[in-house]
Amino acid sequence: MKELWDRLCLHGGTVSPASFNALPRLAILAPRVAQALELAGSIMRGALRHPDGEVLLAGYADAIARLRELVDKQLRTRPANYNRIFGDLLALEGQYHWSTALEDFTDDFYTVSCPHCEAEVAIAVGDYGCYSAIRDWDLGDIERRALRPAPAEGLRDPGRWMHATAVRDEQQGLAEGIRHVFGLAECPACASVFSIAAAYTRANLPPALEVS
Repeated sequence: MKELWDRLCLHGGTVSPASFNALPRLAILAPRVAQALELAGSIMRGALRHPDGEVLLAGYADAIARLRELVDKQLRTRPANYNRIFGDLLALEGQYHWSTALEDFTDDFYTVSCPHCEAEVAIAVGDYGCYSAIRDWDLGDIERRALRPAPAEGLRDPGRWMHATAVRDEQQGLAEGIRHVFGLAECPACASVFSIAAAYTRANLPPALEVS
């Protein structure tokens, strides 16, 4: 299996057209070979960096749907490595940028640009606080502002189904983190309020999905 990994997903993230071609075969292997499902998730995440990833994936909708079904079934068992497998689900849902960004929300940080003044804003979501700030290399995070998490009933997709999946599987920390990431932040530089998810998505879309 290691040789297959090296051929299809070098260093866990470098993919090629051959990687995407392998998805139908991995969908067949996955019910019997656990690593096949993990490899498929890594290939899907690789679409984030491949310039033609989204285009190449278009021909494998059936295989991706089957892999997505298998990953969701695996999540329902609440495995110890839930967060990594949740990342696979995000990738299979086409949320490549979130699949590489969301961790366990114990100490997660994101850097976004304020859409109003373009200041670089640090977003923290974790045990040490949930806030926006200006990051100073000497002083740390300064001018902190508390985040405004989205109410569960007010979430929109993809945040809505991400949150619903985490709640379904009793992953409360993950669910709360998603509410914060899909909530609002105040820019410490200009005091404007903006959507964290929208700002992060704009800066991290795969090449094929970028808009001018």
